[in-house]
Amino acid sequence: MTEPGPAPVPDAPDARLGYLFKHAHARLTALSAAALEPFGITGRDLAVLAVLGAPDELSQAEAAARLGVDRTTMVALIDGLEGRGLVERRRSARDRRRNTVLPTPEGRDLLARAEDARRAMEARFLAPLPPGDAERLIASLRVLAAGS
Repeated sequence: MTEPGPAPVPDAPDARLGYLFKHAHARLTALSAAALEPFGITGRDLAVLAVLGAPDELSQAEAAARLGVDRTTMVALIDGLEGRGLVERRRSARDRRRNTVLPTPEGRDLLARAEDARRAMEARFLAPLPPGDAERLIASLRVLAAGS
């Protein structure tokens, strides 16, 4: 039987949830930026492409709501992606009064390749956890994010 390690010091920064989340997030953000750098996109760009690449057509406002960003930010993100030929704005085929935003073929290709890189990076980030803990962590974070 192994001896337990030293008890955490209650007031030490690494005993605080905020400190741990902040530093884990910073590490994940740095790894994500490095993984996406070859594609010339950020994590936010990838999130927008992923939401817009879903089977249902979305307007800018609907995409903003799904990502939890304000409309002004979404316009800037979509303008940037559109300027690079990765998305296009179109009239909805179902409702001519509505505009939708869709990935272009180039955007879909980049989305597929960048998602592969993201998944591989996340697997490396979670690799130090014992088997099963990564799935439990993700499930627990979903509960916390939902506020349930």
